[in-house]
Amino acid sequence: MAKPILLTVDDDPDVLNAVARDLRGRYGKEYRVLRADSGDAALELLRELKVRGTPVALLLSDQRMPGMEGVAFLSQAVTLHPKAKRVLLTAYADTQAAVSAINQSKVHYYLVKPWDPPEEKLFPVLDDMLEEWRSTYRPGYGGVRVVGDRWSARCHSIRDFLARNRVPYEFLDIETSPEARDLAASVDPTSLPLVVLPSGQRLLRPDPTAIAQHIGLETKAKEEFYDLAIVGAGPGGLAAAVYGGSEGLRTVLIEREAPGGQAGTSSSIENYLGFPSGLSGGDLARRAVAQARKFGVEILTPQEAVGLRVEGPYKYLALADGSEIACHVLMLSVGVSWNRLPAEGAERLTGAGVYYGAAMTEAMHSVGQTVFTVGAGNSAGQAAMFFKDYAAKVVMLVRGDSLGARMSHYLVSRIEATDNIEVRLNTEVVACHGSARLEELELRCTRDGTSERVPAQYLFIFLGAAPRTEWLRGLVACDERGFVLTGPDLDPKLHLRDWPLERAPYLLETNVPGIFSCGDARHESIKRVASAVGEGSVSVSFMHQILAQR
Repeated sequence: MAKPILLTVDDDPDVLNAVARDLRGRYGKEYRVLRADSGDAALELLRELKVRGTPVALLLSDQRMPGMEGVAFLSQAVTLHPKAKRVLLTAYADTQAAVSAINQSKVHYYLVKPWDPPEEKLFPVLDDMLEEWRSTYRPGYGGVRVVGDRWSARCHSIRDFLARNRVPYEFLDIETSPEARDLAASVDPTSLPLVVLPSGQRLLRPDPTAIAQHIGLETKAKEEFYDLAIVGAGPGGLAAAVYGGSEGLRTVLIEREAPGGQAGTSSSIENYLGFPSGLSGGDLARRAVAQARKFGVEILTPQEAVGLRVEGPYKYLALADGSEIACHVLMLSVGVSWNRLPAEGAERLTGAGVYYGAAMTEAMHSVGQTVFTVGAGNSAGQAAMFFKDYAAKVVMLVRGDSLGARMSHYLVSRIEATDNIEVRLNTEVVACHGSARLEELELRCTRDGTSERVPAQYLFIFLGAAPRTEWLRGLVACDERGFVLTGPDLDPKLHLRDWPLERAPYLLETNVPGIFSCGDARHESIKRVASAVGEGSVSVSFMHQILAQR
């Protein structure tokens, strides 16, 4: 297959040649570098590449060009090659052009000329963007193929697992794809979904652990003892892993589903420091995982901690596969699960039109449809902004009488300015109807009690959250809702009667010395990515103090 394309556009021939030279020197082995001296010429070239089926990885365009400025070019280019990364070059700090590019043209980054030395000012940015492009690139051959019914809950679970773990795959719908029917010709329909591995091996109705073992994900610990064990790879757990690994601690990170936690399913986080154009939760998780592995952190996924015991200063984690690992200090970043929708039929249709969280794997199937969301927090708002680019219409169902009560102002403003997003206040779902998949929703007005039934194929639910702490009860102190108590939230008379040390628990330490908690499952934590990252990173300094005392 042809090398992916890096296209640079500039009307100044000297600048154009210099950029192309730098790109070839750095990326020439994996990519083909092409040049265009105008926006019109670049668009014509992109049309030819589209006809040939040649992938385009990166568009690097100057802003100040006669005839067609860079912003206008990139706005049109996105319709031809929507997955290409887009970078704008400005001759000076043109803030207005940069902000316009980010908000209107979906530009991923902007750079100020000159970019010398490229090793410092150009390549680090492009390295990260090309790595991100590669992680989602579907070459069309040699990858994992999933054959099944798109309305199958098990099939959805497999596709969601592969997507969230950044494993390239191709989905073949048994109802519409001749290739799918050929692959499954000798398979009992009740045995679907079928997963075909690059080696040709076929797995029938596999669970995520079985798939992980075949595609190279680590599910078993290499050691029996670690300085630091972390349960949960949400933003807090990933931060603890990065800082623990960088400080030289032997660190293992255990995640039951996929790195990123609930934040990993967010389509766009726009208020995270340092990313003016926003980034998806998946991108944040991918970068953090790469950082953690760089510092030698061992990541087990999918793997689940199901039990905990303490013997003196040592903590022992029982894992779902029957194995056990021990550690000096333990971080609980166990996260939360979405609360279930209390509506008739919702549980039966989960995975078949009813989904918890963003379930971005379903976006491509929602084209031309109406998508419904339930909830009024940031996750629901981010999902609505994501699906509005695919669905004909997004309807947000909000039980209260205000969208802004729990949602960030910037999201409320975006939603109100989007034509194909409708917000229905004082509305709740009381029933989900359908046989094999969701077909209708029964909605009720919370003000007057009137009900109506509306046709629906997709419902995404973002209703609060419950902590995953059942396996900790009886050892680690939790509040009445199951959220982990730490530091000053621990009652000395109630929770610290057996505390064995002269010092009080550290800020994020539980009632068991050496066990910490961070993120959404911690009592009265701030439900933001940045705060979880801060908690996870600052805890490592307390852990060092504990290890130093020993």
